[in-house]
Amino acid sequence: MTRIFIPKDIAALAVGANKVVARIEAEARARGLSVEIIRTGSRGAYFLEPLVEVETAEGRIGYGPIAASEVGALFDAGFINGGAHARRIGKPEEHPFFARQNRLTFARCGIIDPVSLSDYAAHGGWRGLLRAIEIGPAATIAEMTKSGLRGRGGAGFPTGIKWKTVADAPADRRYVVCNFDEGDSGTFADRMIVEGDPFSLIEGMTICAVAIGATKGYVYCRSEYPHAAKTFSQALVLARQAGYLGSNIKGSEHNFDIEIRMGAGAYVCGEETALLESLEGKRGIVRAKPPLPAHKGLFQRPTVVNNVLSLVAAPTILDRGAEFYASFGVGRSRGTMPLQIAGNVRYGGLFETAFGLTLGEIVEEIGGGTASGRPVRAVQCGGPLGAYFPRALFDTPFDYEAFAARDGLIGHGGLVIFDDTVDMARMARFAMEFCAVESCGKCTPCRIGSTRGVEVVDRVIGGVKTEENLALLEDLCQTMKFGSLCALGGFAPYPVLSALHHFREDFAPPALAAE
Repeated sequence: MTRIFIPKDIAALAVGANKVVARIEAEARARGLSVEIIRTGSRGAYFLEPLVEVETAEGRIGYGPIAASEVGALFDAGFINGGAHARRIGKPEEHPFFARQNRLTFARCGIIDPVSLSDYAAHGGWRGLLRAIEIGPAATIAEMTKSGLRGRGGAGFPTGIKWKTVADAPADRRYVVCNFDEGDSGTFADRMIVEGDPFSLIEGMTICAVAIGATKGYVYCRSEYPHAAKTFSQALVLARQAGYLGSNIKGSEHNFDIEIRMGAGAYVCGEETALLESLEGKRGIVRAKPPLPAHKGLFQRPTVVNNVLSLVAAPTILDRGAEFYASFGVGRSRGTMPLQIAGNVRYGGLFETAFGLTLGEIVEEIGGGTASGRPVRAVQCGGPLGAYFPRALFDTPFDYEAFAARDGLIGHGGLVIFDDTVDMARMARFAMEFCAVESCGKCTPCRIGSTRGVEVVDRVIGGVKTEENLALLEDLCQTMKFGSLCALGGFAPYPVLSALHHFREDFAPPALAAE
């Protein structure tokens, strides 16, 4: 029986993967061929989806993107045996998009059945957890610290230090909370790994629980991810049945279980304290800090709050060692980062690589420039609150310190690309409008500042006292940046100020702009 692999990742479904599956099944029956279709996650090259892979004597051979209408011709070309076809890409791992990657966290994505325990174990799963149980909490935290892993979200805080802080805090119980409220524009890494390799998140959270002495974990998932939630819920059941969750995990003294909770669409709940409020059944508004969640988090107990990408890095670190993980990257940015390349781009998708590539290499070489064929004008890095980088800054290495030195953010690793038709004044307006809509309303700089910001940008676009309003806008941005309670209001000025600084001509009065 020939095995055929087709993703059930939501991005593949959106471009017809289920129709392709149905046509392959029908075509195989009509031709008297015996096939087994295995639904995987996506490998992340979304420009190739739906990607169909067939198991041959040479290994898995890929064909993509495949439309349902092309399935008959695919069979005629002998794709069952890896035959030649215009859509044939050969072995996926040898495709240029994948060959250059450093796949650590996403090594299994697109390869395994996401809810197969045997597939997960056969590809190195659970080894990190078993080692953490073997070496104990202190040594596990030491490994995480030595690895140099930093939070793959906003601030890039060292993960090992956060875990140690929670472990050292006196308490009757502690919690592990996974921030799966992935709301940044152009980001999909969290969703992709939970849909394609959910056991890795379960393993990472359980490693954290072993390290800090937690018995309960929560995954806070955004409501827009029902497919991911369904897959993760299935994985939780299987992990419990196999003894990787629950009492005395794999015969050890450690007890730990996980629940998944769905959010209600509030962007601000991606901020860790608003997330904790929501988890407790309250309105999702930001808490004042201190106290930090590491000291008083969920239900006022010490809590590790990490996002998905931070937690799923833990199994690799514990399995292959801190030195191995730290051997990737540059400076204080160690390990790999799953870049999410989106927007007006030719080769969009997830590209996992060690820190250090320049922004220009990522956009022009890996992304292939714009899908429109026009010149790249700007790249927004780090989500809707990230700065816009012009071509003049394409020599910036992709690492935390290099981006910070140029008033930018890596954030969650999202890169949204724009060509030369973009109006940067309107993009600045969008940043303020986004903040106004998504603000929790607790602090004045964010709540009122963002609303006034929209009004000021509108006056600039309308040519009303342009210079005076531009000065007012910059002053307003500084107030929001340093006066807001959390990163929503504090980071909203980044796209506005970067647009003002690098694309000042778009803010000129209409008459001057036309000259």
